[in-house]
Amino acid sequence: MMKIYQLAGGDELHSYKKSLVLYFHGPRKVLSTGLNQGGCRSDLEAVFNNDGNPGPGVQFALRADTYREHLDVVAEEDLGLDPKKCSGLCTAASMDNVSIQSMKHEHFTVTAIATGGIEGNGGRIGDPACHSEKPGTINILLHIDANLLDGALVKALVSGTEAKVAAIQELLAPSRYSRGLATGSGTDGIIVVCNAAPDKKLTDAGQHSKLGEYIGKTVKKAVKEALFLQTGLSPKFQHDIIRRMDRFGVTEDALWHAYKKKMQAEQKECLPRYVFEDKLDNLKTDDTLVTYTSLFAHLLDQIDWELLKPKEAWQAGSRLLEMAGMKDFREMEIPDDSAVPWMTQRYIDGLLLLLEQDACPMC
Repeated sequence: MMKIYQLAGGDELHSYKKSLVLYFHGPRKVLSTGLNQGGCRSDLEAVFNNDGNPGPGVQFALRADTYREHLDVVAEEDLGLDPKKCSGLCTAASMDNVSIQSMKHEHFTVTAIATGGIEGNGGRIGDPACHSEKPGTINILLHIDANLLDGALVKALVSGTEAKVAAIQELLAPSRYSRGLATGSGTDGIIVVCNAAPDKKLTDAGQHSKLGEYIGKTVKKAVKEALFLQTGLSPKFQHDIIRRMDRFGVTEDALWHAYKKKMQAEQKECLPRYVFEDKLDNLKTDDTLVTYTSLFAHLLDQIDWELLKPKEAWQAGSRLLEMAGMKDFREMEIPDDSAVPWMTQRYIDGLLLLLEQDACPMC
């Protein structure tokens, strides 16, 4: 067992058995999304975040009949905790990639402890429900060294969740179940802990309160760092036209198949796949092309969100493709009933024209 962080109020964060365990040193109020002892509690002694990943190529298996009972087994057999006195979360993310962010105010201290990875199963709330075998979870332990009214405790969970979503949105992480931007994964969890000892109670944890501000800042920073440490997700990682457009179906495989189809239709000889990939690699991180691609993707989003009509979006989108060095598509009429796929195909057409050139005209 190794103590890795001392929190305000005397609580301690320890790392052992592929878990992070937050031990309480006094009465605490807890609001947990964990299945074991979840909900609002005042009788817990610890909370934990467990890495349940059995290793590469090995499928995760419950150690009990239900997921809740599995967490009880982890608590008792691995962590030496009383299952009735703790609540926990599980993930496939490594605890070595934890991010701990803390901010101190005159009347309280907020600490966000996050692990995360949504490369495989990031989703947008409202996407079609489905079971996913791909790992990916953002778990947050949010510790507040202050006494909160019950309503403020719930508000702290809301603010922490908003901060998580803001972090993901600012990274433009994609949903893997729709063409939208992700808001999290289907297995995310959060546990909010506050110190029940002080007589003075804080009454608000929303955006208009200093507590809400500090929750937002610490959680956003912790989530971003955790995603970077686990999967490399970062602004630099996202500076890539494929990563900006893959949620619309613009992938390396899709481009290769579109290129082969185009060459066959024009009765031209195809480049070898490795040459095609080399040319794509030279294009996909070009500063100007990434910039115009990002703006083009946002137009597609605004069509989906009904903020722009298809013709309005295409008027700007066709100019962006032209400025990116692609074909002038402005005379083409956009269909109202399939605007996003149609505009995506025009992007693919324009990108293939660039790939057929010896070099990017902007390079």
